[in-house]
Amino acid sequence: MQITDVRVRKVAKEGKMKAVVSITIDDEFVVHDIKVIEGEKGLFIAMPSRKASDGEYRDIAHPINSSTRERIQQIILDKYDVAVLEEEESEGAGSDEA
Repeated sequence: MQITDVRVRKVAKEGKMKAVVSITIDDEFVVHDIKVIEGEKGLFIAMPSRKASDGEYRDIAHPINSSTRERIQQIILDKYDVAVLEEEESEGAGSDEA
């Protein structure tokens, strides 16, 4: 399985959720609404979920094992870091003029 595309949409408002991400797997399958969350120990991903009748949230799609989750999380967080750097560079590009 290869992650062949990652699309990061940063969240503008303040809060723990930093971005919403879509990934494409093997150029054939897309998973939308993966969230990048800032937790106490740093950034992590939350897979798309739905609130169940008991009030708990249940993942709609998720990796079967922890190594796959870690691999997906690392790819997403790397792309998120690039998106943050690109945004900072574009914001700073016009501010040097006095």
